[in-house]
Amino acid sequence: MRCLLRGSSSSARFCSRGLGICAAGYSGLMAAGWRRSAAGLLGVWLLALLGATSAAELSFTLEPSDIIAVQQQPLMLHCQVEGIPPITTQWRRNGAPLQEDQNYSMFINGSLLIGRFQRNRSDGSSDEGDYECVAQNSFGLVVSRKAKVQAATMADFHVHPHSVRADLAGVARLQCQIHGLPEPVISWEKDGRPVDTNDERYTLLPTGVLQITGVRPEDSGVFCCVAHNSAGVKHSAGAHLTVSGSQSSVYKEPTILVGPENLTLTVHQTAILECVATGYPRPIVSWSRLDGRPIGVEGIQVLGTGNLMISDVRVQHSGVYVCAANKPGTRLRRTAQGRLVVQAPAEFVQPPQSVARPVGTTAIFTCLAQGEPTPQITWLKNGQILEPGGHVKLRNNNSTLTIYSISQEDEAIYQCIAENSAGSSQASARLTVLWADGLPGVPTGVRADALSPTSIQVSWNEPTQNTQDIISYVLHIRKTADPIEMEYQEAVSKVTLQQVVGDLEPSTSYSFYVKAYTSRGASKPSATAQQSTLGEVPAPPSLYTKVVNSSVVQVVWEPSTKMGQHDGFKLFYRKAHASLFTGPLTFSRNVTQYNISLQDPSMVYEIKVLAFNQHGDGNATLRFVSLKEPVEKSVLNTPCNCLKEEQSKTSTTGIIIGIHIGVTCIIFCVLFLMFSYRGRLMLCKTVQATPQVGRNPASAAAAAAVLESSSSQQGVLALNGLHSTSTEVSRAQHGVKSLTSSSQRERLVSGSADAAHTMESLLVSCSLNETQMSTLSLDDFSLVEERRGTQYHDRPSESQLDEG
Repeated sequence: MRCLLRGSSSSARFCSRGLGICAAGYSGLMAAGWRRSAAGLLGVWLLALLGATSAAELSFTLEPSDIIAVQQQPLMLHCQVEGIPPITTQWRRNGAPLQEDQNYSMFINGSLLIGRFQRNRSDGSSDEGDYECVAQNSFGLVVSRKAKVQAATMADFHVHPHSVRADLAGVARLQCQIHGLPEPVISWEKDGRPVDTNDERYTLLPTGVLQITGVRPEDSGVFCCVAHNSAGVKHSAGAHLTVSGSQSSVYKEPTILVGPENLTLTVHQTAILECVATGYPRPIVSWSRLDGRPIGVEGIQVLGTGNLMISDVRVQHSGVYVCAANKPGTRLRRTAQGRLVVQAPAEFVQPPQSVARPVGTTAIFTCLAQGEPTPQITWLKNGQILEPGGHVKLRNNNSTLTIYSISQEDEAIYQCIAENSAGSSQASARLTVLWADGLPGVPTGVRADALSPTSIQVSWNEPTQNTQDIISYVLHIRKTADPIEMEYQEAVSKVTLQQVVGDLEPSTSYSFYVKAYTSRGASKPSATAQQSTLGEVPAPPSLYTKVVNSSVVQVVWEPSTKMGQHDGFKLFYRKAHASLFTGPLTFSRNVTQYNISLQDPSMVYEIKVLAFNQHGDGNATLRFVSLKEPVEKSVLNTPCNCLKEEQSKTSTTGIIIGIHIGVTCIIFCVLFLMFSYRGRLMLCKTVQATPQVGRNPASAAAAAAVLESSSSQQGVLALNGLHSTSTEVSRAQHGVKSLTSSSQRERLVSGSADAAHTMESLLVSCSLNETQMSTLSLDDFSLVEERRGTQYHDRPSESQLDEG
């Protein structure tokens, strides 16, 4: 059913096919403005959700189950469906439709009756097979789980019981095996009569085993195995049991005659793990799990003397079981083990849910199932297997079905079929596609132009119809090689009919399409435009240089892993600051070094290497190298002035030498001052020793002259105004005779023998200790600067010397 209501521009009407219900949207949604448009779009989705959950569209309330049919007997397969009528049902056998005839009757509730089940018909057909119930209404089609129909059969015994001989008080075991559907029930007869199962010494196992413990003489006889099911009854051949000997008290080690077998069962069945042990004294039989987990007590029972029975098995019962036969009172034991595998048919943890989505949006169905072994998931669309491709994607081991950019053709009932070796289950959900009258047309003229290695400009034209209510465009972007779920979108203003897409990868193909959006929904997608980004030139390589000798430089480079791939390298070189380079020298991509012969060893050379590919040359890496001094320097930014650098090194060396000379001068000055100060101290000592000198006026005069001459050379300092409280010293001062003769001064200055001898005597007599020096008061003498204007230029006159 299709419903389309056309109204004024202030009212939007939304329709869902099949529901027969039309919902009017909010008035004023077509008005301009993002706020109103957003509110209108929210209203659309709200109505969609309400429509999706308004009623049960179509589903099964009863599905057919596996059944074993009896030959020539009627058979009923049940199927019940609920949903919105009218509903039609039909059946399939092995995937083919089943037609009604005298053998097949279909009831109004959907069930199927087979009048007389036949495994083999005269026309070669068979009523055995997988049956499915198919139901359909206006919403779509659903298929039930598969029901396996098999004929009841029973083959001949493939294991007959064998005659055995048992010791008195020992253990006897008889076994038979037969296959049939359903599983035959086995009983035993002794000498033509049923075995007394009330006797605790007799243990009958469902697997066809008869155990007799504590064998007695009356247990001897002929035993026969009887199997019966819905297909009939069969007897095995007879076997003799002979009891011999007498009860023995001789020690026998414990021995396991029969251990547990490997079993594979389905949940809710019964597991029998057999364990028969002999020995004297009788061994104690115990059970455990190999993984150490406890066996538990619920549903666990011990049959006979050591058989383990687990009723209503579950998946958690799977594992390796160990039977141990222990000698009483000791740790001596014998073991045997068997594996139990419990399978569980598939069941749903999260079935898919029905959804309603506007045209052009995305619908997602999730179906999670569990079972043992892990079930396989298959999706059906209206009863047909759904193959992924195009805008339909299956992910997460088929547990997630995603339909992109949905259209009216995608509206259907989708089924999730979970199946494993233990059985199958199905669950269904419906996709309702909503659309509105007056949606914009498809954007046209979509074009993509490459701008750079990382950007493409996409442009388009307005739709040809219903453009007045467009609120925006959405540009859908993905790599052409990526799946559709990797797609992403960018919103574009309605006044802009182009978009620059950035952050793309170089030399990569991209796909683009556009949708126009209104407050009522989106247009259908535009045609897809594909474009590749431009290629990218290689990044600068790493560059190293090595001076081999006075005329050869080895150049080594390594390609960069960034940016574009390289096809080869180009090498250039020149003298520093020269106008032209020598080169290029071109090398293939696998060459990474070259030796350059340079003619002028005294010059600095500039070397550069770049990588290139089909898109052009990349940036170069530069190095400066000198053959005189094998030192290389990277110049990725501004080149250095190597001549100035040499001058800077020379200037630095001169500064260091100057500092050394300055420090040496300072040290000599300090030493000079120290010796000068010592001379002045010796002068003070001489003044104190003048009484001794007074006995020899000539020597005293000579000494005074020498001291005065020495003092004038050391800074023109003279001793002036030396006073003493000692009257003897005062008289000695007045007794000193002045040197007025020019010949006397010349004799003293020239170093005559008498003057030198007198000076030596004066220095010897002036050996005062520090204690004697401390007796002089600081007020008793002073050092004053002697004012001689022509001290360093003119020779002093004799009168001036006399006055001094």
